[in-house]
Amino acid sequence: MDARPIGVFDSGVGGLTVLHEILVTLPHEDVIYLGDNARLPYGPRPLDEIRRFAAEIGRYLERQDVKLIVVACNSATAAALPELQLSLSVPVIGVLRPEAHAAVLATRNRRIGLLATQATVASGRYDALVESLDAGAELVAVACPRLVPLIESDDPFGEETAAAVREYAAQLKDAGVDTVILGCTHFPLIRPVLQRVFGRDVTLVFSAEETAREVAETLARKRIENEVEREGSYRFLTTGDPDTFREMGYRFLQLPIGEVEQVDVATLEKAAA
Repeated sequence: MDARPIGVFDSGVGGLTVLHEILVTLPHEDVIYLGDNARLPYGPRPLDEIRRFAAEIGRYLERQDVKLIVVACNSATAAALPELQLSLSVPVIGVLRPEAHAAVLATRNRRIGLLATQATVASGRYDALVESLDAGAELVAVACPRLVPLIESDDPFGEETAAAVREYAAQLKDAGVDTVILGCTHFPLIRPVLQRVFGRDVTLVFSAEETAREVAETLARKRIENEVEREGSYRFLTTGDPDTFREMGYRFLQLPIGEVEQVDVATLEKAAA
């Protein structure tokens, strides 16, 4: 048994949708969640810059003595996962492969859509993953720069969000996709809006459950899981404002959020030096 915590990070609060499934799947594990709110959004940034941010956070969490790291951010996974897996001493799990695998299994006509950030689409990682799983499947990717700010607004289910979803969905509907990957951890929060626009015949895929399952399997395979009889704890860190994180985070996690600790960006930069 290994009592060290699991480290989870995201550019902000979106990764809390992944954390929720980890906490439900592994209630006996301790978790440290770090949201890089001071530098969000990651999506419009160059891939090299996102890669640097991910390396800083990965090193910082490693120094917090975590036993496994989950990159609960699609942009960071797309930009940096291989580099993190090579450079860190603990297992690192991303959110892209579970989604690609679930989408290939779910599609009936082998036409898969992707809604994601500019960085994730530009990386081409989903294209490569889908092709590796089914070379005959077609992936149509659409960058959605307007959605994250709308989802974090005071009216995430309003008409402006619905209009943006209709705009981004049009290309995928024209392509005849029957499965759509929600390639950003923010997007599941507006799943009802997305499902209404696409209709019941289109399957929406999000990686939280599959990612949590991969974490559980990795811990068991490496024999670093915690004792199942205990109740785990979770701790929150942010590079932004703790009060804002707590208020916004509750909407995404749907579980109590207590104290939120602030970590300076300079501290993360020093960790990778």
